[in-house]
Amino acid sequence: MNENCILETLRLHLRRFEKSDAESLFLLNLDPEVIQYTGDISFENTLDAQIFLANYDHYDKFDFGRWAVIEKSSNEFIGWCGLKYTPDCDEHDIGFRLFRKYWNQGFATEAAEACIKLGFEKYQLQTIVGRARKENISSIRVLEKIGLTYIGDFDFNGNDGLLYIKNKF
Repeated sequence: MNENCILETLRLHLRRFEKSDAESLFLLNLDPEVIQYTGDISFENTLDAQIFLANYDHYDKFDFGRWAVIEKSSNEFIGWCGLKYTPDCDEHDIGFRLFRKYWNQGFATEAAEACIKLGFEKYQLQTIVGRARKENISSIRVLEKIGLTYIGDFDFNGNDGLLYIKNKF
């Protein structure tokens, strides 16, 4: 396993973001199809992505966060996946985002499943949620494949959203 690796799966390494990921993050968020259901906007340029990375403090605060997803055979940055804690609602969620060329190959499911397991085993989380816009069928499918259960609808930035949950026990 790579020394910077947080998680390893059959085909992937997950690691903390590095400064060198700025260009990849910029390009990932630049694709309107990748961010169409997220409520996020693109970075204006690579410098914005660098600033985001410089200010990303989730690792320091919680020892986990969103991690770079690296495809083992090519050593390519293919996206990100990981856990996020939102203090306002005392909630941990699973999130993922991949470059389009890696969609529909099971990478999101593989990475998210490993993150859920790590959240329960290493970080002793009791509950992890997942959110998706109602029309984001692919993300909903991933949430269901990794064992989250639909519990209700919510307002996702003015759109219909679905809320999923998985409990440790």
